[in-house]
Amino acid sequence: MRYGFVVDNRRCIGCHACSVACKAENHVPLGVFRTWVKSVEKGAYPQTRRYFQVTRCNHCEYPPCAVICPVGAMYRRQDGIVDFDPARCIGCKACQQACPYDAIYTDPGSRTAAKCHFCAHRVEAGLEPACVVACPEHAILAGDMDDPDSEVSRALKEHAVRVRRPEVGTNPKLFYVEVDSSLIVPGQARNVGSYLFATVNPHFPRANGHLRGAPPPLGPLDAVVAYDVEHEQPWGWRVPAYFWTKSLSAGALFIPALARLLEGAKLSGRLEGVLSLGGLAFLGLTVGLLISDLSRPERFLNVLRWPRARSWVSRGAFCIAGYGLLLTCLLLSELAGAAGLGSVLLWPTAAAGTAAAVYTAFLFGQCRGRALWQSPVLAVQLLVQCALAGSAWLLLLPGGLGVTAQLRRDAVYCLVTGLFAHASIVIWEVVLPRRPLASGARYAASLIASGPFRTIFWAGTVGLGCLAPATLLALSTTSTTFTALAGAAALAGVGAFEWCFVMAGQCVPNS
Repeated sequence: MRYGFVVDNRRCIGCHACSVACKAENHVPLGVFRTWVKSVEKGAYPQTRRYFQVTRCNHCEYPPCAVICPVGAMYRRQDGIVDFDPARCIGCKACQQACPYDAIYTDPGSRTAAKCHFCAHRVEAGLEPACVVACPEHAILAGDMDDPDSEVSRALKEHAVRVRRPEVGTNPKLFYVEVDSSLIVPGQARNVGSYLFATVNPHFPRANGHLRGAPPPLGPLDAVVAYDVEHEQPWGWRVPAYFWTKSLSAGALFIPALARLLEGAKLSGRLEGVLSLGGLAFLGLTVGLLISDLSRPERFLNVLRWPRARSWVSRGAFCIAGYGLLLTCLLLSELAGAAGLGSVLLWPTAAAGTAAAVYTAFLFGQCRGRALWQSPVLAVQLLVQCALAGSAWLLLLPGGLGVTAQLRRDAVYCLVTGLFAHASIVIWEVVLPRRPLASGARYAASLIASGPFRTIFWAGTVGLGCLAPATLLALSTTSTTFTALAGAAALAGVGAFEWCFVMAGQCVPNS
């Protein structure tokens, strides 16, 4: 048994009865929608036409929202319905980033994720979903796709159908009959900042999925969005800040461990204690940012109570917890004067820190709705940022804490190498993006390089984060002042890039 929807666009009149019925049946609050009707106008007067598209959860065969959910609040039932359990939801909003269709929202009342659930309570009672019953033109069909006698199965056999964003590989079960491409292909319609009978929310930074004032992803087209539902960016400033603080925490012991492995360099107990304490402080700040970004922060322990093995949100929580435990043990061993134990713990702690730094690449890889974040080099990029942060630690700390001349030389060498690698990745991903336009990654890159994020990118990431430290190091690699300034500038540049990367990635239209 596999339930699915078929929407016959030849019959839809754009009356919004399905939206109203959905709200009434499921007590959906004002301002958010489980089902909505997008309207697009095409042509030039007097040859114009308005098209309609019923938009909702696609109840995917392979739902990315269920994979990324760390507590199993989103799940796919045996009958194919993708349902959710608000009692478990922690409000991490990862499911919203994973959904390629903008179908999930945060309920303003319960502060948990919510979406169309196929009116599962009605289906279990032998009834059709409320939207199907309310449609005056019988444009919406719902039923068991595996039943050859169901109306849905017959419609799928009789008509050529299309689905939204088939390239993401979710196998959606919401099919459209004779739908115009400007409706289901994100970015094929211009958003002019106003709607036919609705007020555009001035507090939302984007409309129709992309920033107001930015060009449409596929260039100037003859289709104009007449009505749509706006979607708030799920993640705000805390997520790029979490990237930055996590890099600082993970990089604290990166270079000392590498120096010991390659050169046999010894680390003084005092420096080891300072770096452990600094790593713990920034790790605590990282955890605080993550928890404060949850819409239900009081439930954060659910990640450890009901972990889901496939979710990198859940795996990341254990990476951070393991790294924090090892850092604590390392710090306690130094405070207790157990130098031998500290020497043994250095490498596994640094390895755990590297894992804590890199896991976010795989977490962002599960955010299938954000094309920019599907970068094949993101793990390498995070490792490079960890190395840059590690260099900055040693270059900014005074020599009296045990930073030897050898460690400073290693830090400078690592900073030079890291800057070159970081600049190369940034140029490859943003300035000369190779990924196809249809994926949305190139559009997001254009928003960074020449759109609303261009100032912070060119001034912060490139100017302050790459050119400034390179210039300082070219002037002197032995001056403690110059090298410290170079390390601080590189850290600032990393923060600027993380802001652009996280924010611009959420500005590509999904609906």
